[in-house]
Amino acid sequence: MKKWIILSLILLIGGFAAGCSSSASKDETKVKIGVSGTDNRIWDFVAKKAKKEGIDIEIVRFSDYVQPNLALEEGELDANAFQTISYFNEFKKEHDLDLTPIGTTVIAPLGLYSEKYKSVDDIPDGAKIAVPNEATNMGRAFLLLQEAGLIDLPEDFDGNGSLDKIKKNPKNIEIVPVVAGQTPRVLPDVAASIINNGIAVDAGFNPVKDSIFHEDDTATPYINIIAARTEDKDNKTLKKIVELYQEEDTADFIEKEYNGSTIPTFVPLSKIGE
Repeated sequence: MKKWIILSLILLIGGFAAGCSSSASKDETKVKIGVSGTDNRIWDFVAKKAKKEGIDIEIVRFSDYVQPNLALEEGELDANAFQTISYFNEFKKEHDLDLTPIGTTVIAPLGLYSEKYKSVDDIPDGAKIAVPNEATNMGRAFLLLQEAGLIDLPEDFDGNGSLDKIKKNPKNIEIVPVVAGQTPRVLPDVAASIINNGIAVDAGFNPVKDSIFHEDDTATPYINIIAARTEDKDNKTLKKIVELYQEEDTADFIEKEYNGSTIPTFVPLSKIGE
C-alpha cells in the first residue's frame, strides 16, 4: 500500500512539473529581430531579460543596410534594429514601405579613420577621402567633414549627400564614394575614410579611440531606432522589448561594454523627427 502511495505521488509530481514546462513553452512568444553586422552584444543582453518575460528573441543577421527593412515589410521579421532615424525615413519613403519607429536605442558615432595621418589638420591638399555611397550616409559623412573643417555645405543642406552639394572645398579634397561595407578596405588607398560605427567595429576599430575625428551625442538625426510594421506599432510584446532595451541596466551595460564608442540614447520619438 505504501509503495502504491509513493508511486502515485511521484507520478503526480512528475506530471505537474511536465505540465509547467509544457505551459511555459507554449506561452513563450518568439520574436524575430533583424540586425546588420555581427556585433550583437546589446541584443544578447536584452534577449536574456526578455526570456524571463516569456519572450524568445531570435536575432536575424544581415550584411547590408537594405535587406533588413525589406524583410520587415515582407513579414519575415517582427522588428529590426540597425539604422538611424534619418536613414529610416529616407529609405521607407524611397521604397514606399509602411514601417514605423517604435523606440530609440543608441547613437553609434560615425568616424573618420586614417592609416596615414593622426589628425585632420595633417590631411594635405588634394587628398582622397572615402565616404559611404548611400545618400543619407554620404550626407552624414559630409556633415562630419564640415564639422572637421574640411568642407562647407549650404545652410539649407537637407542631409542627403551628393557631390554637387559641397559649397566650399578649400583643400580640394577628392571625395570617393564607395559601398559602406568597403570603407575600411580602401584605407590603404586613400588619405582617410569615413566608416559607419558597426562596420568599424566589425573591422576591429574602436570608433572613439581609433578614429581621428568622430561625432558626439548631439547628432540627433543619427539616433538609432527599433522599427516595426505600422500595423504592429502598438503590439504589446514589441513594446515590452523596447521597455527592456531602455531600462537602466541596459544603459549601464552599453556604457561599460563599449567604453563610450556606443552611447545609449533613450529619448521620445517626437524628439527625433519621426
